[in-house]
Amino acid sequence: MEYLTALPQQGMDAWNAWLAANPQLCAWLAALGRFVLPVLALLILTGQIRSLLRVPCDPEVWACLSLPNGGTELLTHWENILGRSGSCDVALNYPVVSRQHAALIRDETGAWTVYDLGSKRGVSVNGVQVAGQAEVRFGDVLDLGGVETVLLPVPPEERRRGKRPAGVRRPASPWPGLVLLTAFQMLCALELVVAGGKDAPAAIPGAFLCLSLVMWVYVLGMRVLRRVGFEMETIAFFLSTLSLAVTASSAPAALFKQFLALLLGLGLFLVLGVFLRDLKRVRKIRWLMAAAAIGLVSLTLAMGAAPRFGAANWLRIGSLSFQPSELAKICYIFAGSATLERLFRKRNLGLFILLTGVCLGCLALMSDFGAAAIFFVTFLVIAYLRSGDFATLALICGGGVFAVLTVLSAKPYVLRRFAAWGHVWENASAGGYQQTRAMSAAASGGLVGVGAGRGWLHRVGAADTDLVFGMLCEEWGLLVAVLAVLCICTLAVFAVRACRAGRSSFYTIAACAATSMMVFQTCLNVFGSVDILPLTGVTFPFVSNGGSAMLASWGLLAFLKATDTRPNASFAIPLPARRDERTGASLAPEAAPRREEKP
Repeated sequence: MEYLTALPQQGMDAWNAWLAANPQLCAWLAALGRFVLPVLALLILTGQIRSLLRVPCDPEVWACLSLPNGGTELLTHWENILGRSGSCDVALNYPVVSRQHAALIRDETGAWTVYDLGSKRGVSVNGVQVAGQAEVRFGDVLDLGGVETVLLPVPPEERRRGKRPAGVRRPASPWPGLVLLTAFQMLCALELVVAGGKDAPAAIPGAFLCLSLVMWVYVLGMRVLRRVGFEMETIAFFLSTLSLAVTASSAPAALFKQFLALLLGLGLFLVLGVFLRDLKRVRKIRWLMAAAAIGLVSLTLAMGAAPRFGAANWLRIGSLSFQPSELAKICYIFAGSATLERLFRKRNLGLFILLTGVCLGCLALMSDFGAAAIFFVTFLVIAYLRSGDFATLALICGGGVFAVLTVLSAKPYVLRRFAAWGHVWENASAGGYQQTRAMSAAASGGLVGVGAGRGWLHRVGAADTDLVFGMLCEEWGLLVAVLAVLCICTLAVFAVRACRAGRSSFYTIAACAATSMMVFQTCLNVFGSVDILPLTGVTFPFVSNGGSAMLASWGLLAFLKATDTRPNASFAIPLPARRDERTGASLAPEAAPRREEKP
């Protein structure tokens, strides 16, 4: 792997000689880069954000139900709740229908199944009472407490409406963004090399060149597979570019390790995305993921390295160290999300609460309260999406507050850290040392920064992880730092929009949980570094230096990518045949295979 970390020494010697011979030109290039880089960042992200939020996530129509009043109700999800409540997917406002009466669910083969959700008057199919669940075919009469509906295939007029001409309301082309991002990466490498002078390591241009190559290979490969819509990946590559720049400024020796983590994260993103295609496979492995989440945090508790910045949340194997709690985030969301037929089983929700309690307990014993807070907020999001019960969540929050107060009284180190919150300038040489330096450095950066590699905050502990927002403001300027935060917010907004057309509750819950985790983590990192919130020691997704954090960020992005229902945009959704794609035919609503009639 050494060939990736070093360019030919003769080339570097020639570069150093050129730098020494042209000091004024180097200073001019550095000054120009300070203003050009923010403009490039703005152009890159404007196009990606606009495309991500402009292209609608149109709901897919899979079947329809005839109603007693003569109307029809389109089924736009694989999983549909039928009941009297206005929040149901199909609202049947009849006194004999329970608030949440039944669930009508489609599987990957196109077959439909009805589940009785504990209704008072029961469910029947063609006059046969349903005991738990039963298969439903097109044309079957579905009776909900005396209210009869008929499951019908997608009507022809709805099929024609779904056949949009090619190129209409499609995601933006990836090529302009890639060209601009490549220019951004090359200029960033040039800035860092000029700032480093003759001491600049050859790994800097090598790492950025490799990142550009990986980015282009990924997009070209996906385009060969007829995929479109690379806005999320482009945003992730932009933030990862900032991560390499931060690492090059603060710890050049770790640059290749960070690039390798990025490469592994991209691989995890692809593997997890393809795995999420099959919900049956997802259901089978949920318990294994729950065990993995518990195993990762328990292993850290038992074998963790000496505390770093107050938390013993690291495992060390030889010269390598990593944070298992970062990977546990992916396993936790995987285990906490559930398909609709499992949401109404109280046993599953109880086991999820138990999983959360074990994870939070282990993290608290490790004094990793930043990660514990992130897990707890993610638990609240998942629990609300699974139950919608505000009273229970309020009770859980009350218990959480009591637990925090108990821990603070037992952990003097954490209590001192919280005591400095809001008073860091009064303790600038003690508890507020990091935040005051981060705010001073951020103020010195202004709108465009002092230049990549020319700051001083990297000399402060955890500058490239917990205080990375201050480092971005100092070297890259407030404009780029705010754009980095806006990237995470954009992913969250897209998740909310996409979930309205989500096929399964698993995709919806997982995407909302993953984005809420990233948003809350970003808030803790940004607001903690400027003393709006306590400094809890969490990373900025994709940006902070750290291999474990980079892996986790790409893994979380896979959950969001899986819920993208735009045509050909999500690799988690199988592509239609080329013939169907040319004619605009839908995947399954009109060609869903019928199960063989049972004798």
